[in-house]
Amino acid sequence: MLLAALFLASLTLRPQLVGIGPLLSAIRRSLGVSHSVAGLLSTVVLLCMGVFAPAAFLIARRAGTRWTIAGALTLIAGFGMARVLTKPPAAVILLTLPIGIGIAVAGSLMPLVVRESWSRRPVLGTSAYTTGIGLGAAVAAAVAVPLEHAFGSWRDSLAAFSLFTAAMVVVWIALTRGYGGRAVAAAGSLPRLPLRMGVAWLLVALFALVSITYYGVNAWLPSSFTERGWSHASAGALLTVVNAVTVPVGVFLAFRGDVFGSRRFWLGAGAISQLAGLLGVILAPDAGWAWAVLIGGGIGLLFPSLMLMPLDVADRPADVGAMAALMLGAGYTLSSAGPALLGLARDAAGSFTLAIWLMVAVTALVLGIALLISNDRLRRHPRARAAPEPAEPVASVN
Repeated sequence: MLLAALFLASLTLRPQLVGIGPLLSAIRRSLGVSHSVAGLLSTVVLLCMGVFAPAAFLIARRAGTRWTIAGALTLIAGFGMARVLTKPPAAVILLTLPIGIGIAVAGSLMPLVVRESWSRRPVLGTSAYTTGIGLGAAVAAAVAVPLEHAFGSWRDSLAAFSLFTAAMVVVWIALTRGYGGRAVAAAGSLPRLPLRMGVAWLLVALFALVSITYYGVNAWLPSSFTERGWSHASAGALLTVVNAVTVPVGVFLAFRGDVFGSRRFWLGAGAISQLAGLLGVILAPDAGWAWAVLIGGGIGLLFPSLMLMPLDVADRPADVGAMAALMLGAGYTLSSAGPALLGLARDAAGSFTLAIWLMVAVTALVLGIALLISNDRLRRHPRARAAPEPAEPVASVN
């Protein structure tokens, strides 16, 4: 039941962010703002995901993982609804802040749930929630424009996402009875963030670079194709393809990642796929559907592999939480300006070509770093070496 709960909760972590991408042209016109200001709707969420990721561990230590995640989902639902009811652009952006905090807290605790409950099958647990994130993003991208057309406003689309999240709060609480993250709540002391570990900053750099491209694609890929004459529905469907492809790729990685290849192999394969797709968008945009598949395939390999890496370098649940908090916190903070800066590049150049070339450069850098990763580079966490392997948790995983 816990695995199902983790999957269902993860469905709520991207609709309020990814679902904006297909609607961004309508939102921009409705609010009367520039591309760079519209990009703040993504930037604000990413900044919150960075700044508040470390706080998730502190809250869970006192309230327990179960109730902390429930509270985070409630923030997403409640302020998601409040955002659609407000009119001024500044208020819309301001009310995006609590949504970002909720996404940050819930997303940061999911690696910890995996470490507590699936320490011997980390790829299985990680793939459950990364697949849910991908599926939630794909569905949000697919239904955002149809909901807007059906109900008459982009606000109605975002309201539907908020109502779904509210329902998942109830489902999460019902399915997680008996699980409370006791390993965190009972910890005698809070591990410090591994600020002096070189491998921790390697993870931060990788996560920041991958996030810049992922959220840049989700914010601006539809707009870049409407600029080329595609309809809003077709351009939004491209984003659906990108996120839908991540789901089977994530499932494939769940079954093969523990038994074949290495982190370097899967990261390199994901970067190559994404790089080819982005180059295709620039050089042969008429084949946009094919490039969307390649970009989605790259994302489907990159993000689950990155979310596994804190488990590679730490053994104790508390140390996994500290490593994940640094990777997510610093990574999202560094990448948060990406959507707004890419929008600024579009405003300056008059088209999205420059912005896409910037994403190509970032992805090439990811590939270069991935080629440097080895088992020796991912050395074990020093505190984990000194500590015995923790006992298996008693939470139900059926």
